[in-house]
Amino acid sequence: MEQLRPLLALYAYNILGSYEDAKDIVQDVFLKFSQLSQENIDDKKSYLIRMVVNLSIDRKRKLKKQTKAYPGPWLPEPIATDDPHLALHRKQILSYSMLVLLEKLNSKQRAVFILREAFDYDHDDIARVLGITPENSRKVLSRAKSDLRADANVAPDKAQMEVLHRYLKVLEEGDLSKLEKLLNHDISVTSDGGGKVPAFRNIIAGVEPVTALLSGLYKKIYVNAETATGWINHQPAIFYFFEGALVTCQIFSIDNEGLDRIFFVRNPDKLRSLQKIASGVVTFSS
Repeated sequence: MEQLRPLLALYAYNILGSYEDAKDIVQDVFLKFSQLSQENIDDKKSYLIRMVVNLSIDRKRKLKKQTKAYPGPWLPEPIATDDPHLALHRKQILSYSMLVLLEKLNSKQRAVFILREAFDYDHDDIARVLGITPENSRKVLSRAKSDLRADANVAPDKAQMEVLHRYLKVLEEGDLSKLEKLLNHDISVTSDGGGKVPAFRNIIAGVEPVTALLSGLYKKIYVNAETATGWINHQPAIFYFFEGALVTCQIFSIDNEGLDRIFFVRNPDKLRSLQKIASGVVTFSS
C-alpha cells in the first residue's frame, strides 16, 4: 500500500492546494486505515482514496476559514511537474492557474471537479466517493464549470518557455516598450508572502502598472539573483536564488505568446519542497 502514497497525496493536494498538508492527510489516513479491521474491505485502494478525499474536504473547509485572516492574497503551494519522481502521476496534477481558480469553489464543488477532470472518474464513481447521487454530481460539476469558465488541462509547451526566456532577456535589457508588448491587456500579478516576507497585498492589474512593477522589482531586487527556469504545475516558472536559498518562484500563465497572469510565491513555507534546481530541473526532497 505504500506505493499509493504519491497518488493519494495528489488527490489531497488538488483539493487543498498545499502539498505539505496533503502529505499530512495521507499519513493520517494510513494511520486510521491501519487501525481498521480490513478483512471486509474488498478494494483497499478505493477505500483509501475515499478516506483521503473526504478528509481533504474537511481540512479544506477549515483552511478556507483560516485564509480569511491571511495577510494578502493566498496562493497554492507550487509543485515541480518536471520532477522525475512524479512521472507516473504527473497528468493528475492540475495547472497552477486552475488551482488558483478553484479557490472560488466550495469544498464539494472542488472535489467533484477534481475527481472528474484530473482523475477521469465517472459520476457513479464520484457519487460513491462523496456519498452523493450521480445526478447531484453532474449538477455540482456543471455549476463548478460555470463558475470557472476555464480549462483544467494545461500541457507544457516549448513555445511558452521560449516566451519566458524572451521575458527574461527584455528585463535584462531594461526595454519597457518590449516588456509592454509581452503583456496581454488583462495581465495581472498576484504575490503571496504569507506575512513572513515582503509582498504586495493587492493584485496588480493592467499593462502600465504591471510593466512598472516588473521592471522596478527586477532592477531593485532580482537583477543580482541567480535564476533558473522550470515547470510548475505544467506552467513555466522562474526561480530566484540568493546565496543558494530559493526566495521567489514566479509562475506564468501564457496565452497567445503573451503573459496573462503572473504569480509570485514568496512564502518560505510554500517554497520548502523545492530543494534543488539544476539544468532547469526541479527535484523534491525525499
